[in-house]
Amino acid sequence: MEVAAAEKFVLDLLGSRLSETLYYHGLHHTLDVESAVLVLAKEEGIEDEASLKLLKTAALFHDCGFINTYKDHEEEGCRIARNQLPLFSYSKEQIDVICGMIMATKIPQNPQNRLEMVICDADLDYLGRDDFDPIAANLFKELEVRQLVTDINTWNQIQIRFLEAHRYHTKAAQQKREAIKQQHLNKLREGK
Repeated sequence: MEVAAAEKFVLDLLGSRLSETLYYHGLHHTLDVESAVLVLAKEEGIEDEASLKLLKTAALFHDCGFINTYKDHEEEGCRIARNQLPLFSYSKEQIDVICGMIMATKIPQNPQNRLEMVICDADLDYLGRDDFDPIAANLFKELEVRQLVTDINTWNQIQIRFLEAHRYHTKAAQQKREAIKQQHLNKLREGK
């Protein structure tokens, strides 16, 4: 697995082809998930090099489908990964694992194994962080531009339902993020 070359390819692709109106799902989100996935893996005791390479690659490719489509971008991301990763010495089996992780991030998340649990928690890490409000505001702006949400009150109700239904899958994320996520949920319920 030539991870550095695959990373350069996908970051160049995202940097040149992502819409400027992806205020949430922009290149910054991919880099945030890449960072979070490696931290979470370490906290979960995942230390073998192969698993870390697979996680890093999945994080880098998990939203690349947005270059072509908004709806079902996970499927498109897997298509791109299947086309490109063999060029960077990834085997079919490794790509299958990566695509499993990409598809696990689709909402509602449904991870089937430990690596999928880690990337799902990394993808929604911000729900339990102090930078929740500005990131959520960017997601609102992104959805508003696409006419998927019309006003802030509706958006806040969507966020409440989402936070109520969401659960972190790894022990590390539960311990580190759940309490703060609940604070955000309570604040939204109170209308603050």
